[in-house]
Amino acid sequence: MSSTISDRVAQVRRRIETAAIAADRDPAAVTLVAVGKTFPPEMLADAVAAGVTDLGEIRVQETAAKKPVVPAARWHLIGPLQRNKARRALELFDVIHTVDRPDLVQRLEYLLAEHWPERRQPILIEVNVGREPQKSGVLPEDAATLLTTALASAHLEVTGLMAIPPQTSVPEESRRHFRSVRELRDRLQDRCGAALPDLSMGMTQDFEIAVAEGATMVRVGTAIFGARA
Repeated sequence: MSSTISDRVAQVRRRIETAAIAADRDPAAVTLVAVGKTFPPEMLADAVAAGVTDLGEIRVQETAAKKPVVPAARWHLIGPLQRNKARRALELFDVIHTVDRPDLVQRLEYLLAEHWPERRQPILIEVNVGREPQKSGVLPEDAATLLTTALASAHLEVTGLMAIPPQTSVPEESRRHFRSVRELRDRLQDRCGAALPDLSMGMTQDFEIAVAEGATMVRVGTAIFGARA
């Protein structure tokens, strides 16, 4: 096992714990998702050996190559999902964070009913919290309609919301976006009468702020695996 990755995982966990305690939250309520985008499977295996139980990937094809050679873990799709890759995504991922439009909900539901009729697939609704035209995600004002569609799907289990705030060199600027996602989640729970316990938000540069604002999943890559090429 790589001691460097082991040390980094331990350091990230300590930072999560410190941020959670400062916010009067239980650190155990925050799941660390180690993001392996572009890193070789051997590094992901080292992270699993260091105690990481959840791995995040951006691309379906990359995951298909890595998963067979990485020890057992819970795999999260955190990148945009195209309809034509939906079946492969269902074969590979335990959780899909990036459901952002009705046609994708319908496609996932069709595939699950056709091929995995006994399965309930955990998903999150991705919200374009910064209203950035180049990013995927449903706009906040349209989230209730999409959520209602997803909740009506027999084979989808909506567990919460996911968001990626606008990129900034000042991590504190992300706080208002994290807070708005939490507040949106609270409104959606009241409006739709559904429990949405999960908030997937926060990455290497701002995950402590996300934890302070209610994140239950933080997606951390660079702080564990190092800088990407």
